[in-house]
Amino acid sequence: MKRTTTRARLARVAATAAVALAIAGCGTSSGGGDSGGSGDEGSGTGEAAGFTPPDIPMAQKLGAGEGEVDILAWPGYAEDGSNDPNYDWVTPFEKETGCQANVKYFATSDEAVNLMKTGEYDVVSASGDASLRMVASGDVAPVNTDLIPNYADLYDYLKDRDWNSVNGQMYGVPHGYGANLLMWRTDVVKPAPTSWSVVFDGASEYAGKVTAYDSPIYIADAALYLMKTQPDLGIKNPYALDQDQLAAAVDLLKKQRENVGEYWSDYLKEVQAFTTGDTVVGTTWQVIANVAEGEKVPVDVTLPEEGATGWSDTWMVAAEAKHPNCAYMWMNHIVSPEANAAVAEYFGEAPANPKACDIAAKGHCETFHAGDEEYASQIHYWTTPIPQCIDGRTDVTCTDYGDWTQAWTEVKG
Repeated sequence: MKRTTTRARLARVAATAAVALAIAGCGTSSGGGDSGGSGDEGSGTGEAAGFTPPDIPMAQKLGAGEGEVDILAWPGYAEDGSNDPNYDWVTPFEKETGCQANVKYFATSDEAVNLMKTGEYDVVSASGDASLRMVASGDVAPVNTDLIPNYADLYDYLKDRDWNSVNGQMYGVPHGYGANLLMWRTDVVKPAPTSWSVVFDGASEYAGKVTAYDSPIYIADAALYLMKTQPDLGIKNPYALDQDQLAAAVDLLKKQRENVGEYWSDYLKEVQAFTTGDTVVGTTWQVIANVAEGEKVPVDVTLPEEGATGWSDTWMVAAEAKHPNCAYMWMNHIVSPEANAAVAEYFGEAPANPKACDIAAKGHCETFHAGDEEYASQIHYWTTPIPQCIDGRTDVTCTDYGDWTQAWTEVKG
């Protein structure tokens, strides 16, 4: 049977997200929709950051499956073949474990955070702007990785990081990752840019045709640029900003706003904007670039010299999961070579399990730089901004995601 094109898969993922967003109605309290997690040095949000999570017990052993599991997932993360018969990693899981997978998709990280509070879900694919919120609220439990056989195979540089662990204790299983890249039309933007300056300090050259990701978490992109270009601001981690540092990032973004033609959150709309030439330069994902290039749009991408933000999604288990054994079985399954390869291909990201690269389509892991630790070290994965500065500072209070949401509203006007 003919494989579904990447564009068609993206359209289905986008359509599912749009439906979920409509169901969400008026939205939630604070936060945005980010599919993803910081390539910052250090492991875990330690006690130096002043963050002590609630005392939630961790599973010590597993028993028989309970017959079902309630999964809360980003669109495209739990496919059963109904969208594309070539992509089905849910059915094999059900056959192998006897756990019926009940999947609900969410459209934003905020929606996921609120849905987890209902206690109706056993396991969730959490992005970095949501994971610490779930830990702090006591809605997810620490994960006993000894109970997940496939965990040992995962890339070490995705383990014990600020967005998926606290004080050296893992709170989830790394699933896949990717970078927020710089894309430009090669027939317009010359010479080929190597720095984010083309969308910040030099954005006026392409006034009205610059694009940026539409979410409060994009503030981290500005903070990363300032971290490299204005070291006197003292930014050490783009997700740990005090009031003055946040103000500097907001000021930069307001200046950029004068040159932005359109902010994007819909992958296909960004492809269309680059196709028509309404957009010629801005942030993107590798999978979007692949679609554009496949449609003969003259674009290229790079990971700029300052590095980039990105995502590393994590499967987390509910603190009061009704089906904890099946939840652990799902976490083990989703990072198995077969399932991890399938979801990485379908969604468009690097798998967390290197063995998946032996199964994925030829060239997939090379395209997404899977296993390239040097490349991954340049990615500052999305991490929830919290008052306790995750860069280790204790003499100031950092801004949280609510502050970022308010700031983003000011940026867009």
